[in-house]
Amino acid sequence: MRIRLVQAFALLSTGLLAGAFGYGAANLVPTFNAVPLDMRLSFHAELMKMNGITMQAAMGASILSSLTLAVLTGGRARLLSGAAGLLALASFLITRFGNVPINGRIKQWALTSAPADHAEILRRWELFNTMRTLAALAAFVLLIVLAVGGLRAPARSERERAGTP
Repeated sequence: MRIRLVQAFALLSTGLLAGAFGYGAANLVPTFNAVPLDMRLSFHAELMKMNGITMQAAMGASILSSLTLAVLTGGRARLLSGAAGLLALASFLITRFGNVPINGRIKQWALTSAPADHAEILRRWELFNTMRTLAALAAFVLLIVLAVGGLRAPARSERERAGTP
């Protein structure tokens, strides 16, 4: 029962993470590119204030629940859930070291003005956004494959079943 609860939480948190990043990639980024630069910068800066806590929580929950599932299972389930946890970790690292520094710059630009090379920097932000979205989506797909394929607890040895050390 404990394994099923961890699996359910891993699916939920990773699905929310992939969904949030997917929505951003499919809807927010094209909208950012369709509006005037000053509007994009202001909206982007405000959005990042709101996203900070919620997205970090989703990434943390995805990483921890997937890796916990890997510890509690064995065989193919361990491999799939461990890979999902590492992909969720990748989405965090891409965000932390790719998107977040650029978000800081965007926040400054919203208060002042964008530099001459702003288009290239924004393209880099979009590349990082695509990478973290794909990583989160792949993590979610692995957990779906695990859920559809069935989850089994690791086989206990004869000694464990007999209760001997």
